[in-house]
Amino acid sequence: AIKLDRTCLFQQRISNSQYGKQDSYEILVRIQDEAGNMMAPAPYLNAAERYNLTPNLDRWVVSKTLTWLSENPSVADNIDYMSINLSGLSVCEDSFTEFITRCFKDTGVSPSKICFEITETAAVSNFVRAGAFISAMKGLGCKFALDDFGSGMSSFAYLKKLPVDILKIDGLFIRDILNDPIDLAMVKSINEVGHVMGLKTVAEYVENQAILEVLTVLEVDSFQGYEIAKPAPIEDLVHAHKIKKWG
Repeated sequence: AIKLDRTCLFQQRISNSQYGKQDSYEILVRIQDEAGNMMAPAPYLNAAERYNLTPNLDRWVVSKTLTWLSENPSVADNIDYMSINLSGLSVCEDSFTEFITRCFKDTGVSPSKICFEITETAAVSNFVRAGAFISAMKGLGCKFALDDFGSGMSSFAYLKKLPVDILKIDGLFIRDILNDPIDLAMVKSINEVGHVMGLKTVAEYVENQAILEVLTVLEVDSFQGYEIAKPAPIEDLVHAHKIKKWG
């Protein structure tokens, strides 16, 4: 799909809860079939992981995202950051840090506009490598987020040793926060511990207004989900930020 140019970038907005603060966007990948129809991402991402092809995809996404931002500076100027997911395999590659450094140099995009995400599970299973990679990226000026936080058994113990900036609270807790007091307590706990450590928090799977209102009361920093915005082509950001700037 990459070789045949049937891979494209989508994005989903991450709304900042503080009034007047810039929003952020998570980069998503979509693949078109031979007829040009968009395919659901899960099957091919699972296949990429199974056959150790995720580093190829990660490199494509990083290169494509930075190139796109360099070609659309008005978007880069009006966002807090673009968030890019990375696989555990990429984090473990010795050459991956060098590749990212070269991409920043070639495109001229400020590293402060990029946040890299890895799942808590990937970070814990490759703890030493993950820590070194996170430190290297932060040394460049990038932000770093732990995705699906709270899914592991030793979340808080590992958190003290990983130099991350952002916690993305596992969507499994968010989905049932209105009906399950345990999920509510988990989200409250993660959010409070994150704030004590000076980290920003992001709630995923914010699917309706009622969930958003609860998270607002809990003082979660940012929100992501269908209630905020649905995934859309990255090109839509050009029009959106023109309206924001000139409208």
